[in-house]
Amino acid sequence: MSDFIREVEEEYRRDKAIEFWTKYQNWIIGAALLIVVAAGGWRYYEHQRKIAAEAAGSRFESAVQLVRDGKGKEAEDAFLDIARSGPPGYAMLARFRAAAELGAREPAEAVKIYDALAADSAVDPLLQNVARLRAAILRVDSADPAEMKQRVEPLAAPTSTFRHSARELLGLSSLRAGDFEAAGRWFDMIVADSQAPQGLRDRAGTMLGLVSAGKVDK
Repeated sequence: MSDFIREVEEEYRRDKAIEFWTKYQNWIIGAALLIVVAAGGWRYYEHQRKIAAEAAGSRFESAVQLVRDGKGKEAEDAFLDIARSGPPGYAMLARFRAAAELGAREPAEAVKIYDALAADSAVDPLLQNVARLRAAILRVDSADPAEMKQRVEPLAAPTSTFRHSARELLGLSSLRAGDFEAAGRWFDMIVADSQAPQGLRDRAGTMLGLVSAGKVDK
């Protein structure tokens, strides 16, 4: 009797399985095909991305070689081309390198690139601050103190990675404008910060001497 019951149960399960397959076979086949196509598409995408990255890397190295060869304008054009059409990582690096090449010849254009990098939310915050600092370096000889404060005063905060350089720029800007009190404060911060590089502390000490001389002259 138990064998008969078991056979009936197995027959019932087979019938249900056939019924399920008949009802849903198109969906099952379609889902399986979709998985296969998606997997193939992803592998193709990864392959194409790898090819694009390798090509961009080769173009980037060629641009760097132009810098080594002293061909600044050609290197600048090559970096800008990568910035326009390369994969995101190489495009960002190329923007920095293009700005660096432009800085010596066309600082205003370099500042535009750095400002764009600093405002680009897709760029890592640390690199955004690097861009802000480099733009400020190019502007320190011509910008007024208000612009320099707007550009780099947030970077001069006690916990900022770039506080030493930012304070030096702010001190130089204030000194250039004849604001000896402000210049002295910024240079004092550098000298008093034990974590500031020794070379920078030495420069700040020299600048404090100029600040004191300026106060006496006044």
